[in-house]
Amino acid sequence: MTNLPFHYAFLVKDLESTRKFYCEILGCKEGRSTETWVDFDFFGNQLSAHISSEIPKPINCGHVDKITVPIPHFGSVIDWDKFQQIAERIKKNNIQFIIEPTLRYEGKPGEQMTMFLTDFSNNPIEFKSFKKSNEIFAS
Repeated sequence: MTNLPFHYAFLVKDLESTRKFYCEILGCKEGRSTETWVDFDFFGNQLSAHISSEIPKPINCGHVDKITVPIPHFGSVIDWDKFQQIAERIKKNNIQFIIEPTLRYEGKPGEQMTMFLTDFSNNPIEFKSFKKSNEIFAS
């Protein structure tokens, strides 16, 4: 079976700050847009950001490897070098991390770097990078 990209539609407060975050800071390319939504190439996947005045608040209720994470959240698995580049862009732009870049499962199957942050509309995002890409679904 061929892996096709996912599509995720989510809510944002405005398109100006959303474009700044996803294009300028994360380096995503912009796709189609109207006055009320914009698509991004989010590391090979399609994000559709739609303007709303009612953005649900995430809840810090997820527990993974003794770390509390916001639910819901979305993100992307990216390669090791890209992970480091994005972490540096986030730091350079003085964006607060929810969880700083962290090595998890060190020396075990599924060893990975992970980080959590929010976009300018307070949507939680996780980036992951696996030391060995064939261990993404390791148990």
